[in-house]
Amino acid sequence: MKLDAIEVITLFVDDIDEARSFYQTAFAPEIVYQDAVSAVLKFAGTMVNLLKSTEAPELVAPSIVAKSSSGSRVLLTIKVDDTDGACAELQRRGVTLLNGPVDRPWGRRTAAFADPSGHVWEIAQELS
Repeated sequence: MKLDAIEVITLFVDDIDEARSFYQTAFAPEIVYQDAVSAVLKFAGTMVNLLKSTEAPELVAPSIVAKSSSGSRVLLTIKVDDTDGACAELQRRGVTLLNGPVDRPWGRRTAAFADPSGHVWEIAQELS
């Protein structure tokens, strides 16, 4: 059995309405499913499930759900052709960048931003 196809990434969020609004503004994804505590968004080949953090404990027990104030614990990267152009579009949509665009020593131009619950997203362009 190969375990190499990520189908869904679930992000625990503090406020489902605020998170859904942010993701609709930043990415404009198709909403596959939504209810009072979740929203499943379709990205090319993968879905992102926004789940209200109060619903998460049973999914990770006996581990605990960390508070969003504990700091970054994940970096999700989206490959783009033009980091500067993507940054301009994100800023036009009201998204505040944490850093970048910056050329990295590993051959990528990146920029990062966070959703309302502190999940950090990176956009990355391969440099020639």
